[in-house]
Amino acid sequence: MLYAAYQALTDAIGPWQQAAAWTSRTLSRGAQQLHPWPAPPGWFDAAAAHEVFSRLRLTHRRPDYGIHAIDPAQPGAIPASADAPGAVAVTEHVIRRSAFGSLLHLRRADLERAGDGGKPLPRVLVVAPLSGHFATLLTDTARTLLADHDVCITDWHNARDVPLSEGPFGLGEYVETVIDFIAAMGPGVHVLAVCQPCVPVLAAAALMAQRDHPAQPRSLTLMAGPIDTRINPTQVNVLATGKPIEWFAQNLVHPVPWRHAGAGREVYPGFLQLTAFMSMNPQRHADAFRKLYDDRRAGDHAAADATAHFYDEYFAVNDLPAEFYLETVEQVFQTHLLARGELVVGGERVDCGAIRRSALFTVEGERDDICAIGQTVAAHDLCTGIKPWLKNHHVQLGVGHYGVFSGRRWRQQIYPRVREMIHAVN
Repeated sequence: MLYAAYQALTDAIGPWQQAAAWTSRTLSRGAQQLHPWPAPPGWFDAAAAHEVFSRLRLTHRRPDYGIHAIDPAQPGAIPASADAPGAVAVTEHVIRRSAFGSLLHLRRADLERAGDGGKPLPRVLVVAPLSGHFATLLTDTARTLLADHDVCITDWHNARDVPLSEGPFGLGEYVETVIDFIAAMGPGVHVLAVCQPCVPVLAAAALMAQRDHPAQPRSLTLMAGPIDTRINPTQVNVLATGKPIEWFAQNLVHPVPWRHAGAGREVYPGFLQLTAFMSMNPQRHADAFRKLYDDRRAGDHAAADATAHFYDEYFAVNDLPAEFYLETVEQVFQTHLLARGELVVGGERVDCGAIRRSALFTVEGERDDICAIGQTVAAHDLCTGIKPWLKNHHVQLGVGHYGVFSGRRWRQQIYPRVREMIHAVN
């Protein structure tokens, strides 16, 4: 009933928000046409207010990655166009597809000649979270990596668009999908996981080692992931352990409304996940929209556009399959099965000590209030088979959760360490 009520409210408000967006654009164009004469009093106030109202909405389709070109000399930089000096065009190619996700190749146009001394670039699989947002949340991560690597990313689909006939998708299916994607890329792949997928990625690498899989990853980079949430529990961890798993199933899992392709599928709705995230610091988001209003009214469009772009991405929500959500809450946050050496996937116990051929690099943020310091580095104690000189850890000062994989410090301080590790063992 909750999902149906949300959908009805969205449908009711939607036309008003579309009208507000049209009004904001019309007023903005009108102000430009009035130049050099000043706009009437309150003109820019009205335009800004209508824009803010129009942007207070959620969307359910993956945004565009927007990576059409990169500048290899400046990791993370956004060239004006693919024809700009030093720019290299980037195109998207799906090289593996399943019902719940695609393996998306962000292909550089100069791929055949991009390596150092004629060598091919190291291949990197970026495993994105399936936690209420689309993989485009890692656009800055992928764009930065593209400067020195051949990059693929796990492009997870919205569960509300997956028909019931496709069957369930739990934590075990996630692990096997990661293994399948690594195998599709071939031997010698470097895997980088951000946040939630650190657990299934470590499990996938362990199972591949146990099976003596020929495509075992050459390196694992785990960034701000909940390997062992018993260490320095955050508010997220406390919430996950504060109720029995039956409570989560009864209160947070809802069927997809009949108007969608996945009608009847049980999901953890993305709008609930977003609400939980925003409730952790509601004043921050209120201040951000106030700043959007003030910047647009004052004519500081660069700052306003930056805020608008962030929330366009942040408000694009992705429903999670109920099986995956509940199993993650129970097995990762409540019973800590991987950390205790008791995780079982497809009847096979996961032994992280079996990993021997992969280098391990973990990254944590000093101010991370979602995945605290100590939770990711715990992977080193589990991976007893990896030689000490193939292990490394980095704590980035001054960043919270999102700063670990996006923003200035990611590009200037964290990424060079990731690049150095990958190229050293490639």
